[in-house]
Amino acid sequence: MGLGMTNQLANDIPALSLKIQQSKTFALGAIVGFKSNQDQTLYGGGIKLYRIIFDEPQLNFYMAGLLASENYLNDDSKVESGYQVDGTFGTEFHFAGLESLGFSLEYGLSVRKVDDGGSTFQTLGDQIIKAGVHFYL
Repeated sequence: MGLGMTNQLANDIPALSLKIQQSKTFALGAIVGFKSNQDQTLYGGGIKLYRIIFDEPQLNFYMAGLLASENYLNDDSKVESGYQVDGTFGTEFHFAGLESLGFSLEYGLSVRKVDDGGSTFQTLGDQIIKAGVHFYL
């Protein structure tokens, strides 16, 4: 089990990330983040499924899918909600002697849809801090 952080939500709210290794090839993750003040509350949360495709002692390569619900401030400073679907390939590596800390890199495609009917289809390239850092117990 790993606990860490990620910035993968489209509304740019940093999120807590939980990753549980279900088997040698599958892991399940959850992300949740929020920001609240007297005017509005912004949130994001979702689930992520990992499929490990190649494993080495200090490194593994995986495919992942993220399904998240989130809200954000539009150009008129009104809160709108939507969803995000990501399909990525990635790698998580550990330094020798520091196996309990994992750093991730991911790349792939994302679809983002908001309530007002707008949608975005884009490529992703997430570096270490954005893709995630996990501390494994």
